[in-house]
Amino acid sequence: MANLSEKQSQQGDKLSLVYDTALCLIPPTQFWPSIDRLRSLYDKAYEKWPPHVNLIYPFVRPEVLPAAAERIQAALSKPEQEWTIPVELDTADAFIRKNDNTLFRCDGDKSQCATLNRLRNEILKAIGHPAGNNFRMHMSVAQSEDADSASHKSLLSKVGLLPTVSWTVDKLHILVRERLHVNGKPSSQMNLWGTISLSDGSLSRLEEPRGFYGISAHPSDGDDDEISETGEKDQLRTTPGYYFNEELDLWVPYTTSDIDELDEEDIPSTLTISSYNVLAEFDWPPSETRHPLLLKTILSKEAAADVLVLQEVTDTFLSALLQDDLVRERYPYVSHGPPSQGDVEPLPSMLNIVVLSQFPFDWEFVSFHRKHKGSVVAKFRDLRKSSDAGGSNSLPLILATVHLSHGLTDGAVAAKKIEIQMLLRYLATTYPQNPLILAGDTNISTSAYSINAALQKKNISAVTVASLASFDQLFAEAGLSDAWTVSRSEMGDVSYFGYGQDDEAQEEESFDGEQGATYDPLKNEVAAEIVGSGFNNRPQRFDRILVRGGGFLEISRFNKFGFLKEKLLPDGEETYGSDHWGVRAVLKLKLTPEDNDTAASSQDTSSLVVPVHLKKAPSSLSDPSSVKECLANLGVLPTELEITKRKTALEILKQALQFDSSPNSVIVVPVGSYALGVWTSASDMDILCIGPFSSSTFFALATQRLKKASSRDIRILRRVKANTGLMLELQVHSIKMDLQYCPAGAVAQQFPRVLSLPASDPIWSLSPQTLSKLKALRDVDYLRRSIPDLTTFRTAHRFIKTWAKSRGIYTARFGFLGSIHISILLARVHKLLVLKTTSGPVSVPDLLTTFFDHYATFNWEKDLVFDPLFHKHRLQYTRTVREPLAILGYFPPALNTAHTASVPSVRTIAAEFNRAGELLSTSGGITSWGSFLAGDSTTTSANSLSDSGAQDFLASFKSFVKIDVQYWGLSPSRGAQFIGWLESRLVMLLVDMNRRAPGVYARMWPGRFIESSSSSSSPTTTSQPATGEEAEAKMERELSDYQALYLIGLDKAQESMTREELHLALGAIQTSLSRFETQIRGDEKYFDGKNCWMACSVVNKSEVASLQLRVDTKDLGVGEYTPGEEEEDDDDEDSDSDSPSNSGFHAFTEDEATTSPSQSKKSKKGSNKKKHTSHEDHDGRQGIPGAGEKKPKFRTAADVMNRLKWDPQIDSSEYIIGYEDRFLGARERPLSAWKTEQTDEEFIPLHRILYFKRKRPVTATAVAAAAATAVKTTSAVSDGGDAGTSSDAADEEGANVNAKGGKKMDSGEIVWERKTRKDLIFGSGVE
Repeated sequence: MANLSEKQSQQGDKLSLVYDTALCLIPPTQFWPSIDRLRSLYDKAYEKWPPHVNLIYPFVRPEVLPAAAERIQAALSKPEQEWTIPVELDTADAFIRKNDNTLFRCDGDKSQCATLNRLRNEILKAIGHPAGNNFRMHMSVAQSEDADSASHKSLLSKVGLLPTVSWTVDKLHILVRERLHVNGKPSSQMNLWGTISLSDGSLSRLEEPRGFYGISAHPSDGDDDEISETGEKDQLRTTPGYYFNEELDLWVPYTTSDIDELDEEDIPSTLTISSYNVLAEFDWPPSETRHPLLLKTILSKEAAADVLVLQEVTDTFLSALLQDDLVRERYPYVSHGPPSQGDVEPLPSMLNIVVLSQFPFDWEFVSFHRKHKGSVVAKFRDLRKSSDAGGSNSLPLILATVHLSHGLTDGAVAAKKIEIQMLLRYLATTYPQNPLILAGDTNISTSAYSINAALQKKNISAVTVASLASFDQLFAEAGLSDAWTVSRSEMGDVSYFGYGQDDEAQEEESFDGEQGATYDPLKNEVAAEIVGSGFNNRPQRFDRILVRGGGFLEISRFNKFGFLKEKLLPDGEETYGSDHWGVRAVLKLKLTPEDNDTAASSQDTSSLVVPVHLKKAPSSLSDPSSVKECLANLGVLPTELEITKRKTALEILKQALQFDSSPNSVIVVPVGSYALGVWTSASDMDILCIGPFSSSTFFALATQRLKKASSRDIRILRRVKANTGLMLELQVHSIKMDLQYCPAGAVAQQFPRVLSLPASDPIWSLSPQTLSKLKALRDVDYLRRSIPDLTTFRTAHRFIKTWAKSRGIYTARFGFLGSIHISILLARVHKLLVLKTTSGPVSVPDLLTTFFDHYATFNWEKDLVFDPLFHKHRLQYTRTVREPLAILGYFPPALNTAHTASVPSVRTIAAEFNRAGELLSTSGGITSWGSFLAGDSTTTSANSLSDSGAQDFLASFKSFVKIDVQYWGLSPSRGAQFIGWLESRLVMLLVDMNRRAPGVYARMWPGRFIESSSSSSSPTTTSQPATGEEAEAKMERELSDYQALYLIGLDKAQESMTREELHLALGAIQTSLSRFETQIRGDEKYFDGKNCWMACSVVNKSEVASLQLRVDTKDLGVGEYTPGEEEEDDDDEDSDSDSPSNSGFHAFTEDEATTSPSQSKKSKKGSNKKKHTSHEDHDGRQGIPGAGEKKPKFRTAADVMNRLKWDPQIDSSEYIIGYEDRFLGARERPLSAWKTEQTDEEFIPLHRILYFKRKRPVTATAVAAAAATAVKTTSAVSDGGDAGTSSDAADEEGANVNAKGGKKMDSGEIVWERKTRKDLIFGSGVE
């Protein structure tokens, strides 16, 4: 027994092992933060255990810890042993298990590990356990599930990027587990019980075990909501920033206290912020193929910034980014250093936010109490707002970054809302008065289509829909303004150019909330590949820059970037760098209070602004889809077929007008309602061409090309002189188009980016006439770029236009509203409302209700309608007493777009707005938008709606001015011209009536009435428009005996008018009517008593009722121009110089003009002129027209030369020029070799040309036939017939004669000769 007791005493009793204690190595605390930043996200034991290397775990029972410590002390105090153990955790590895892998750091030095293993075995022996050789020293950092997954491999790489942890172990730590409850849930943590020194074996025991992280052992009081109400600064995740040290060629840590402050003169006047989601790579190994393209994008001019915020940054990308010299130069300060640098730790998350800056900053991480979710909040010491006049107190600029939770589900949206609420509460508490910028990827779905589709599929609830709508209100309540909304409303989105290839097509298909999208799978194939199909593939405005200026920041500009495309692989397709577009905002800095005072003094239009207040739609009208449904029921919204047809027609026209040579390229762009996307099925298309040619040259070339493209369903209807210049009326693919041209080569060369240049740019130093032609384009471009939500705007615009038509206040030529007026009125309300409202996007019903309510009380006589976000400074406009209505456009030369308005028409407009406002009031009793338009009547189309409004008009007055008009001529163009001219004078009649009888309220219905019993007034159908000759024949039938009338309702302007005053007023009106009749009938240019008639009279209501009138919906080709007249060739605008090339183009233009269908010529100075065209034989040979009985002026050699050169039906190589040489006499030279440049050595003046000769033979019969038909054509014009029809007949007849053949002339026939005044080219001169 004695021997056994002695043996147990020597070996000691075997102490049982439990998991409540541990013997471990703990590194010095200076190494903890970098390790714990990863452990806090990936290690389940974080806060339960400190960073450690377990030596023995499980260890002894807690109650025997003192005895075990004594044994260990005894074992370590042996004199023959010295325990000096260096540890260097420089290697990453993992324990692979089935569902739970442990990733760790370890010492790669086997000798050091062996020493540690010997120490472990000595301790095991001391506590009665056998030694073992299966010990693997390690420090656990993270766990993963699937060892084959990319996430596991990526996390292992991140663990490997940790800086090396190196120290000499001098003590052993004894830990004991403490059981506790955290927030009501059972938990535990390992506390420090004591330490044993390796040098002398001494024990240092704590009085009470102490934790390492301060977890509360007390149970939660149940107030969990309080924990999640606000974000908190995460001290662990908050680290110093890095700056690039050029001497060391390294990124080194810094705080702003280490950097000298900027001098006041070095502080910039503007600050540019960019934000870009660079799209993280989730595959392993991560691909770096996108890195060069991302670098180019970040360093591009469009992305250049003072501060750059990046989302989804990975270790590999940040390392590559911060190695670039240009990045280091532009952004020397950064929130996180490059993980590839040995002394820099990896980024904590897989998806990280990184801030780069030109200015030093401190930053903190604000946690959202969810792993991987939080905000990098940067504080810029040198960019600060003075809080007092002396500048002694200042508030630094704060930048808060976001990358909110992704997804359109109930849970994801709720998480987003909690995250943004936490951040806003933290900022409001910590930085309540500081100027603030919030930037990043919000992941807030904005597309109404996506939201509605998710709701219908029950992916989200109605509560979630309301939550999505509440985000804008949260931002507004925090004082944050959206830089995109503000900049777009004021200056337009400069990254948006509405005349790109696909913009028009996509915008017509867009939905509410898709304007300004930064995530667009429809355009960005990278995004499309990620989201696939379904409701998630709609454009969303995820990325935002929000600003709380606080008198220090003012939003100046906004743009998107990231549109660079490159091939990532040699045989691959071009692609974008990321699935997001980047966003950039330029902000003006107001460094002192004086800056604010100066800025405020320049805003002198604020006193002229009539404020807009949100008026919510009544509950019965508040459904966002109700307006569109109403328009669809009325047939107002274009169908898919109509959309496609107009796109096709525009493309056909662009191809037909394609000019080959690059310097002389012509831009073809839509303007008007089609360009703005507010067109309806009945709308024409307005087209503007911009190029370097003069007008005469362009129309010559355009006419030539359009005729050659006639097989593609293009037809020239007529040439017209409109208010803005010469215009071609076309029919392309059954769509009517008005084609105008503006000679502005510099504008064409820089199109479309020229449209974003300010009005002060030298490129706009153009003549008023040129600026007038460009005004429609510039106005509609600004509207497209500045309207907050085009889809909402378009729906509201179409509704207002439908309402205005139904109420008889639409048609600008009668002094009422036109499309541009509605656009300005609506855009102004829309923009001011969006900037002011705090309840999220403005719905169409709310926008319409606010629109009608605002203008129902608008003082049209005193107040100006203008966009205060565009006209921010002094208005370049002064209203005159002759302008009863002032609706100001955007660009010069003429700001007031309502120049045709009269006092009576303005009175009518005001009355209708008052009526609309009353209907939409709570007492209006309107149950639907359809009843708002039609009242109690049931209507199925816009035309029937107009008829209903006209009947209301007829029932509202007891007396009318009736203006009868009739035309029975043969030329439909002359009839349309007469009616159009008469309508252009009706405004002057209203003005004269108001001047002579101001006590009478005169309201004109802006349309023609016809009698229901009239044989020529059969109702029109909604069939597709006729094409080609069918349209012309239809017009000729309708105008062969056309009768219609106009009505002006008469009423007392004041009920107090006496009978005598009414009698005097009626006499004054009769005087106006008599004078009007005399003016119309006395104008010989438009009125011909042989084929037209008009008369005015005052009739009572019963007489009008007996006529059974209805509105005439026929399109007579009157157009919107006032007055409209067909263009005379010899009076063209912008005529060219007399140089051979230009004069030839001019002659060719005149010649081509005569071939347009249904074109009539008017007498000038008592003579009628007719130009003649060449005729082509049926077998393809050319016939030259001869002289007729009446000969025009003999054409010059320059005219003939250019005709032969440029006429596509003439082969110029077949002609020879005979000329007089000064020394050799008469000589000949091929036309193709003739030099027209005066600097050329072979130049010969045109006055030396003797004749033009044709090489090939020509038939005499064809010449005679052409001459005879030319005489017939001239005679038809003189008699008032249709020149186009006669010209077509001449073409046909000449071609037939040429086909029959005749006696041939000798080869080399002279076709033009100066001496004999012979001209077979134009048919001028003598026979």
